[in-house]
Amino acid sequence: MAKLSLRVNGQVKVIDVDPKMPLLWSLRDFMGLTGTKFGCGIAQCGACTVHMDGNPVRSCVLPSSVAVGKEITTIEGLSKNNDHPVQLAWIAEQVPQCGYCQSGQIMSAVALLKSNPNPTDTEIDTAMSSVLCRCGTYPRIRKAIKKASKM
Repeated sequence: MAKLSLRVNGQVKVIDVDPKMPLLWSLRDFMGLTGTKFGCGIAQCGACTVHMDGNPVRSCVLPSSVAVGKEITTIEGLSKNNDHPVQLAWIAEQVPQCGYCQSGQIMSAVALLKSNPNPTDTEIDTAMSSVLCRCGTYPRIRKAIKKASKM
């Protein structure tokens, strides 16, 4: 066990965990930030996507110790009132069906729009292909990303 100081959603949190513990479990079990979901545990589904220094990462395989000195943003940290443009577009387009993958989808979409503010359908499909939606809401996801790009 080690005391790790992590900057999460703009606040410093000190937790006493095994440094090898995946960041996902530090966020969920030690910080109570349950918006980030466990999907596969092998960085293949994207449900656990958070931002580290503004870049999307899979928190299910990232050791918590790697996040020391980095800025971590979870779905809870995107906005105080769920009013980030991507969140608003998600609501307007009624993207979620079961909702399980949605925090990973939203975090990936935010990263896409940060690097490419006006993506084509192909660019959206490519960027979002690594986040699996078992309900198949991909057409609504694409539509929401296009809407958010105009906000």
